[in-house]
Amino acid sequence: MKKILIVIAEYYPDISAGLKNSALKNLDNYKVDIINAPGAFEIPIIISKNISKYDAFIALGCIIKGETPHFDLISSSVMNGIMQLSINHKKPIGNGILTCLTKAQALARINKGIEASKAAIDLLENDTSK
Repeated sequence: MKKILIVIAEYYPDISAGLKNSALKNLDNYKVDIINAPGAFEIPIIISKNISKYDAFIALGCIIKGETPHFDLISSSVMNGIMQLSINHKKPIGNGILTCLTKAQALARINKGIEASKAAIDLLENDTSK
């Protein structure tokens, strides 16, 4: 049975719970472990530490824009980190990290976890090297 690690940023617990619940709807045929991260910035680090232990990963969390450039820096760093890990290790990472201007926007996208899990499964199960 293939193993998938879900890494969830817990900074916004209500959003994270919704993302996790929607991602899990797709994963009955896999061994799934979950690791909580304090925030989205830590997700690539956790995936990196576990890269050899799992077949695929799902990154979940939310970054909401505030009044400073922090949003842009964190969003860019996290997305680049996830992409580099996936490319360098040739392992699928479903990206379910929301980048929103408001919490209301994030709550409206709470089911994006299922899209992240579908993406990870599709890459894991289908040979895309052809």
